[in-house]
Amino acid sequence: MEQRITQMMERYLSIVDVYFPEIHLTDIIEVMILTFLIYQIMIWIKNTKAWMLLKGIIVLAVFILVAAIFKMHTILFVARNSVTVMATAAIVVFQPELRRALEKLGERKFLTSVVPFETNRERVRFSEETMDSMIDAAYSMGAVKTGALIVVEQAIRLTEYESTGIRLDCIVSRQVLINIFEHNTPLHDGAIIVRGDRIVSATCYLPLSDNMGLSKDLGTRHRAAVGMSEVSDALVIAVSEETGAVSVASGGQLYRNISREELRDRLTGIQNKKTDTNKLIAMWKGRHGHEEKTDE
Repeated sequence: MEQRITQMMERYLSIVDVYFPEIHLTDIIEVMILTFLIYQIMIWIKNTKAWMLLKGIIVLAVFILVAAIFKMHTILFVARNSVTVMATAAIVVFQPELRRALEKLGERKFLTSVVPFETNRERVRFSEETMDSMIDAAYSMGAVKTGALIVVEQAIRLTEYESTGIRLDCIVSRQVLINIFEHNTPLHDGAIIVRGDRIVSATCYLPLSDNMGLSKDLGTRHRAAVGMSEVSDALVIAVSEETGAVSVASGGQLYRNISREELRDRLTGIQNKKTDTNKLIAMWKGRHGHEEKTDE
């Protein structure tokens, strides 16, 4: 009986000719990588003006498809000879978005967490006094509705944006921050960049975000804060001139009207990256030293 069932199954499979592909681990990893990349591209398109441009391209593609169905040779001839020009035009039009996407890719957050790149820069982190000064200044200015924009630099150097302002080299303190952003003072307009425990530049121009999902109530200051957090790993503190609310932008997200404790937690989070990185470096050096001793 079992032999007969086996023969029937073999005969059925030979007729149907079922193909079972051989799946390897690399195939699964490849599908996961492609899925992740496609998802990130879709999110990127949705959150920028590229979505509107993409809809225009889709409309053109529909017209070309209709022309192909009804054999409109003139339209097809123009479309074929315009492919190269349209590809070049798309690169020019999407240039800001492509640049920001490559900048995000170049942050190397994953690599710096595994391999100790740029260790000297990671050691530069602000002290408790600097953190207290930024928090006190932000909420003091918020109480009197003085607008402010404070960019706290992390791993990515902000030299490009630093050069748009006036170079400074002073210790971060509550009094200095309040004086910089005081109305009708020479340095109050624009943003300041904080590197370590020092203010390196003031009146800096920051890139504005093109994120369509941001509230229409937000002004230029908050859009600049989000834009800066999109093109770098900086944490940006924004104080509203209209409401006095303190907000934080990080990773392209804006966290509005946060409390003093929440701001301290976020600053402590990026301050502790120094400790985490140093631990990884120490572990790596210790393991390396141990291997050398073992070899000896």
